[in-house]
Amino acid sequence: MDFRNSIRYLLCRLVGTAMLFSTTAFAAELASQSSESGGVTIAVKPVDVSAKAATWSFQVSLSTHSQDLNDDLVRTAFIVDRAGKKNALPTGWEGDAPGGLYRKGVLSFKALTPLPKAIELRIQRAGEKAPRMYRWDLDCPCNDPKMHPS
Repeated sequence: MDFRNSIRYLLCRLVGTAMLFSTTAFAAELASQSSESGGVTIAVKPVDVSAKAATWSFQVSLSTHSQDLNDDLVRTAFIVDRAGKKNALPTGWEGDAPGGLYRKGVLSFKALTPLPKAIELRIQRAGEKAPRMYRWDLDCPCNDPKMHPS
């Protein structure tokens, strides 16, 4: 390999690696999370929890093979602060009605201001001892839009 090709090769590898790690870190920070208990799987993914958003939204899916999913997520989901205290109740649910073996939709909350360093969403299901917990750190520099120009 001559000198020019060596430089091209190194630059391509360097840029490719930088792109891979920057998008992976950003995507992983607010990635979908799931939990399974009592035969029911719940998956949650933040849709918009930015400082500019007036409403925060989360995609939520529930699935099972053994029971009807009658959860009223507007009554059983909440966001907690760093001290673990209830901070915000949902403002709405747009999605499948209660019942059936699979449900999905978007759970909305009034955005917290100022933007916290982390968000923890909890869902308390009937018959389960403790709420399901889903947590995302927001103060990671990898979430800065300046690092991810479109």
